[in-house]
Amino acid sequence: MSETSRKLTTIFCADVQDYSRLMGKDEEGTLATLRRYRDAMTRLIEAHGGRVINTWGDGVFAEFPSVVEALRAAIDIQNELAGYNAAMDVEKQMLFRIGLNLGDVIADGNDLYGDGVNIAARLQSRAAAGGIVISNTVYDQVRNKVAVGFDFLGQLDVKNIEGGVPSYAVRVGGVQVVDTTPEYRPAPEPVRTSDVAASEPALQDWRRSYGVPFVVAIGLAVLNGLSWHGEFWAKWPILALVWVAALRFVRSNKQIDMAIAGLAITGVGIVMINLFTWRGTPWAIWPLFGLAIAAALRWISLSRSRV
Repeated sequence: MSETSRKLTTIFCADVQDYSRLMGKDEEGTLATLRRYRDAMTRLIEAHGGRVINTWGDGVFAEFPSVVEALRAAIDIQNELAGYNAAMDVEKQMLFRIGLNLGDVIADGNDLYGDGVNIAARLQSRAAAGGIVISNTVYDQVRNKVAVGFDFLGQLDVKNIEGGVPSYAVRVGGVQVVDTTPEYRPAPEPVRTSDVAASEPALQDWRRSYGVPFVVAIGLAVLNGLSWHGEFWAKWPILALVWVAALRFVRSNKQIDMAIAGLAITGVGIVMINLFTWRGTPWAIWPLFGLAIAAALRWISLSRSRV
């Protein structure tokens, strides 16, 4: 007899939109597609340190020890499945909705139970086809760690949870971020300064990361203009600020290879220096050639490591 225990974990819940319709049109084809998509989801879940718990019906139920990796897995899954669907007839495309919740659950052997699981399932049901909806507990942990946007959806009604659960849709490509079926009516968000900031995390993160360099660059340009003596000297410190900001953006985006992006940013900087000091010679082509070779070698190395 298995023993039960409680633990804090991230619950991943996915389900197929219009599964009954797909089965009604082509049972064997739909099952084959479902198996293929589940295999891809399992691979990506395990690659991000997660564990598939169950694959009942047309759903996938998993858990992750890391909240950040759970969201990255969900994003990778939706992006990869979008590629699969792009090659299929529109009527046969299989779109998953994904819900993520960080909560305290009861572990009974390999199974999980409790409100934490129920919330993830409820979030999944409100996600758009091909989209992701997360709880506020997930949002609080990932908002500054994953380079995606979030849209506040209001309080999501969940059985046994008084007051509901604040939820957020994750912006994934061009996917509609929230289910707009008639029965869905997100609770209006109170108009408070702190809440407005929370509903616009992308803008808030941009201000925190790039606001100061942007203001300094504008200030330098204005100072150069006010003390103009025929030379635009502010271009050098502004170029340095842009270079630092670009590197900061690359470091914050885990989906971009730091080495290749750093080489690309350096190449752009060299081209700008060549233009700023132009004397009729495009000398930048030589260091650019070297940077291109280094980037190609890095790309080949990454391709081999993924095989």
